Amino acid sequence: MWAITGIIVTASFIAMIEVPPLLRAKLKGELWLFSILLLLGTVLSIAKSLQLAIPNPLDMLWTIFQPFSDWLYSFLK
Repeated sequence: MWAITGIIVTASFIAMIEVPPLLRAKLKGELWLFSILLLLGTVLSIAKSLQLAIPNPLDMLWTIFQPFSDWLYSFLK
């Protein structure tokens, strides 16, 4: 519980520092991107603190490119 509270407090502190300059500069696209990435990082950090299984992005790439790799390897054999 304390880990989740710490993560949320930290994310809130980061948002309080970063959001006002983005609003003053009227950078709406960058504000959206910052918000989405901060939210994604916060959610993943909370999931990690709850010891949930987070899939590795490289596993997805391996699944996609493995048939091509097998074909290329058999072709060069």
